[in-house]
Amino acid sequence: MMKVFLLGLALLRVDSLMYPAAISPQDPTLLIGSSLTASCSVGADSSLRAEDLYWTLNGRRLPAETYEALSATTLSVTISSLNGSQQQSGDNLVCHSKDGGILAGSCLYVGLPPEKPTNISCWSKNLKDLTCKWTPGTEGETYLHTNYTLKYKLRWYGRDNTCQQYHTAGQYSCHIPKDLALFTPYEIWVEASNRLGVAVSEVVMLDIVDVVTTDPPSNVHVSRVGDLEDQLSVRWSAPPALKDFLFQAKYQIQYRVEDSSEWKVVDNVGNQTSCRLAGLRPGTVYFVQVRCNPFGIYGSKKAGIWSDWSNPTAASTPRNGRASGVCEPKNGEHNNTLRRELKQFFGWMRKHGSSYGCANLSIKMYDQWRVSLQKSHKTRNQVLSGDKS
Repeated sequence: MMKVFLLGLALLRVDSLMYPAAISPQDPTLLIGSSLTASCSVGADSSLRAEDLYWTLNGRRLPAETYEALSATTLSVTISSLNGSQQQSGDNLVCHSKDGGILAGSCLYVGLPPEKPTNISCWSKNLKDLTCKWTPGTEGETYLHTNYTLKYKLRWYGRDNTCQQYHTAGQYSCHIPKDLALFTPYEIWVEASNRLGVAVSEVVMLDIVDVVTTDPPSNVHVSRVGDLEDQLSVRWSAPPALKDFLFQAKYQIQYRVEDSSEWKVVDNVGNQTSCRLAGLRPGTVYFVQVRCNPFGIYGSKKAGIWSDWSNPTAASTPRNGRASGVCEPKNGEHNNTLRRELKQFFGWMRKHGSSYGCANLSIKMYDQWRVSLQKSHKTRNQVLSGDKS
């Protein structure tokens, strides 16, 4: 399309030397639904007359009944109920000589004024910068090119500042890399402008410490828990970029089996940097990811913003247990299953505890009991299957 348009301009330049002509109005901007009357005039010394002219719009010849000869050398055309421009660079209205030559051209920009942007959201990566994104208006930029400008200023003083780095987090986004103040609210808004007007969003007020996010947790390791068939241990390190700041953190884990795209999320991790996934399928490869939500930075009362997920880390459970995984219950969160298992465990301790002594009571002994329990279940299943055969 661009090649055709450039070719048309070249022809226009050549033909205008032979048949000087002019279109009025030149490159108008119009609202959808409006009407336009344009005129094409050739020079008085030209051999062409009004009856030798015709009009096209985007390459399609306009019907003769829309023409009117205003003079011997001027032909007008009236276009009613204009539709929105087919391209943001404008529709091509062209005046031709009867042999098809291009005498003059004009671009029609037909559309709607911009609508005000909405849903402004911002985040700061490790208190060092600020990125904001927004939702554009709908019809306002469908037909006409629309420019977006993000502006910001300190709430109680200071001048308006204009963001410079656009499209950093999507088409409708802008990044402010430095020179931001903490503990002082900012006013942030977006201006949308096109050929038919300007629309301004609502003003959003925020403090940088209230919208902090961070890098994903690092050093994520996933490993087996001894011979336990239904568990994996997950460990990670807190984001290093925030190590010098006073803040709290909460973490989420998501995991999936190798042959599935469905992730399961563990929400009850809290601020610990390790978690044991239980109730997994034996002999199965799992992919695990962790993310961090820093909150309470410098005493901020706002909820933090979740980081991206860490890169997937894989590990497999030993072969041949239970169902859907959760973090091992914390103190005070005992359910009926755990009570039943503890009752069985203490019975096992009364039988075998003399060889360990109370001083050696630990989670490792609990794990050893779980292994012995799983082995006894295997033996019983093998005996039952042997009886059936």
